[in-house]
Amino acid sequence: MQATAREDKDDPYGWVMVFVGFTLMSLSFGGLGAVGVFLKPIAMEFGWSRGSIALGYTTAAFSAALFGMLWGFLADRHPTRYFTLMGALAIAIAMLALSRLTAQWQYYLSFFIFGAFGHGALASTIWANIGQWFTRNMGLALGIGLAGGAFGQAVVPLAARFLISAYDWRTAYLVLGAVYLLLGLTIAALTRDPPAKRARLAASSGAEAKGGSWHLGEARHPVTWFSIAVIFCCTCMSLAVVHIVPMLSDRGFSPEIAAGALATLMLVGVLGRMGAGKICDLIGPVRTYALMSAGQTLLVIWFPHIESLFGVYLLAALFGFSFSGVMASMVISVNVVVPPRVAARAWSIVSFFAWIGMGTGSYMGGFLFDLTGGYHWAYAFAAAMGCINLVILTLFYFSRGRQQPVLVVS
Repeated sequence: MQATAREDKDDPYGWVMVFVGFTLMSLSFGGLGAVGVFLKPIAMEFGWSRGSIALGYTTAAFSAALFGMLWGFLADRHPTRYFTLMGALAIAIAMLALSRLTAQWQYYLSFFIFGAFGHGALASTIWANIGQWFTRNMGLALGIGLAGGAFGQAVVPLAARFLISAYDWRTAYLVLGAVYLLLGLTIAALTRDPPAKRARLAASSGAEAKGGSWHLGEARHPVTWFSIAVIFCCTCMSLAVVHIVPMLSDRGFSPEIAAGALATLMLVGVLGRMGAGKICDLIGPVRTYALMSAGQTLLVIWFPHIESLFGVYLLAALFGFSFSGVMASMVISVNVVVPPRVAARAWSIVSFFAWIGMGTGSYMGGFLFDLTGGYHWAYAFAAAMGCINLVILTLFYFSRGRQQPVLVVS
């Protein structure tokens, strides 16, 4: 039965879960987005290269990708609250560990914990949960929840920058870790599964109760295409986001102004994710995904070439709307096209490849800077990755006979 034939009203608790998703993603993406703010202070203290420090983000991304598939597989068969509580706790522990950093292996271990048990557990489970609460406003609901990631990437790096300026980078990580511990566990405790999933878990038995299989059925085709596409769009976006602060700082802007540009990018991204969610409801998620990807690709290459402060902030705002729209429409596309019974595992597979792209973009930005002494080639590389993503989306669109996906309700 298709969702378009249903007249059921959305369960009001679904909006509580939107709040849970918004807040937990604010904390998680905010912690990742702050890597660029901590990059130069850590490099100054330890003498590490920018590429090696940016590799911390890559470590978190790759570990989230790998372990996220495990959590997504398990989340289809177990209550989501287990994973949100674990994720909130792991992120706080990682932040607190970074405040005590003395060696590079500790730096990478902290980001491994952040990604594998923190962000991976949250991102692979929360979106499938929220999507199953809604039949009439799924795009808008997911767009609002996803906006939390952009909000966190605006607020947390800016707060971290002021804490570093007022105290030092260790104190900044310590304060953030304490706040994350208290707020994250409180919000995660509100997690509840939708009635359909609770009924499915209660009725499951035997092999199904132990985890079922990885078989995706009719969802295999779009999941495969999305998994390929997200590698390139996420490489494009992560390079720009992770390296915008050090890039602007290198060009003579104060650290606070550079962090403010990142905050502008992310705050406008809140509107981008909510707007993309609504656009998905109107024209379909795949078309929205392609539209936002085109905007991201056209804009990213200009970052090293804009000289004026007004131009930098304007470009950051436009890019923030586009790149955030990419993330929202990508998640919504997966939620719309797959049956609820495999939603978490389907998204975790796509998320695996998304994080491969995120980690690649972060590292390549630092690597190309170390190689060339500037960011021009790095941002040109990001634009090239965006172009490849657009080619893949175009091929996927025509491979499906121009048909938009419809929600399948089990």
